[in-house]
Amino acid sequence: MDALAGLLEGPRARGAFMIRACFDPPWAVRVEDRAPLTVMLMVRGDAWITPEEGDPVRLRAGDLAIARGPDPYVCGDDPATQPQALILPGAECVYPDGRPLNGSMDLGVRTWGDRPDGSAVMLIGTYLMRGEISGRLLAALPPLLSLPADVWECPLTPLLMQEVVRDEPGQEVVLDRLLDLLVIAALRAWFSRPDAQAPAWYRALADPVVGRVLRLVQDDPAHPWTVASLAAKAGVSRAGLARRFSELVGEPVMAHLTGWRLALAADALRDGDGTLEAIARRVGYGSAFALSSAFKRVYGVSPAEFRQRVSP
Repeated sequence: MDALAGLLEGPRARGAFMIRACFDPPWAVRVEDRAPLTVMLMVRGDAWITPEEGDPVRLRAGDLAIARGPDPYVCGDDPATQPQALILPGAECVYPDGRPLNGSMDLGVRTWGDRPDGSAVMLIGTYLMRGEISGRLLAALPPLLSLPADVWECPLTPLLMQEVVRDEPGQEVVLDRLLDLLVIAALRAWFSRPDAQAPAWYRALADPVVGRVLRLVQDDPAHPWTVASLAAKAGVSRAGLARRFSELVGEPVMAHLTGWRLALAADALRDGDGTLEAIARRVGYGSAFALSSAFKRVYGVSPAEFRQRVSP
């Protein structure tokens, strides 16, 4: 498995919140749902995404934005427009003063806003639980990223527009999988851009020495690697590898290996993939106890508590 495939295998939507939002200006919605990841695909018209910190991002038809929680942001026709609605955790919708909307903006099956044929139409998909997205993927993303239509083409748009308003048996599962595909396709395009803000370890894959070491630990995390054994595989000295790795990746070799192993363990726990003993062996720990100790130091909870939190 290549590094990008390993990073993008994370999205696993389960009953995700997906709507078609239709508005006429002036309009604005403030999002405070603390969701781990939200994707916004502009179908018609344009909109501005204004994060709590940072510059507003304009979306035109065909553009896509991905917001990484939990920070709030405002989506509207103009950065100066005051929000007319507030989205809270659990997809609860209220007026800015806290009064419930009581369905006043519902326009039909998964359709919300002013009118179904509004001048601005956006498809919005939200992962409601952190366990639905790999921690490795979330850590690799900025708070807000955007893809203009001229650097990527989304073949899923017509299908999403058709499926989001259907009310058929099993429709939530269909939309979950389409959302996963949309996110994976968008992030693959984003990471391939020359100016993409990819994590340091991802950029370091291009280095002939550090890239080889990263692939070794990614492909076989269960191997009892040491800095010396990895340096020998890369054809450099132990000190040379340690220095070069820290410069390019931003952390020592063994710290990166530990983080990688624990991230894999967290993903396996999220997916309910085997016993703790089996997961420990798969990611390079000699026992469930050893994995539990390392996991709690980094994540602050035991593997059992983590699994319980992220289970659907």
